[in-house]
Amino acid sequence: MQRIRIDQAKCTGCRSCEAACSLKHYENEINPKKSRIRVCMVAERFYPVISGPPTEAECTSKVDVIIEGQEHDECTLCRAACPSRPWFREPDTDIALKCDFCGDPPEPHCVQVCAAEALTMVEVQ
Repeated sequence: MQRIRIDQAKCTGCRSCEAACSLKHYENEINPKKSRIRVCMVAERFYPVISGPPTEAECTSKVDVIIEGQEHDECTLCRAACPSRPWFREPDTDIALKCDFCGDPPEPHCVQVCAAEALTMVEVQ
């Protein structure tokens, strides 16, 4: 089984992954709001976040994440499409978006365009 490995230390924040994802899923439309990957900036570092399973309810066990001595809301780095934020929801229809690895076999376009190699495919068991 393959999955996408994220090395946030290598991410430069170029957001090519967001553009590639929206191009793949929306017939040549570059729109990061329609992408299944987002690049967040927290404490002057970039964090790629790939969409995971959608949820019908908001999380009730929110905690703060400490990065470089600063507290941040964990929602920033959450993968779920939930009612409390618009991330990973198709902006025109409000349908939850989930990473599908760009097909079967997996050929994630975000990995293919990541020049910094912050996104790579790895085999897991």
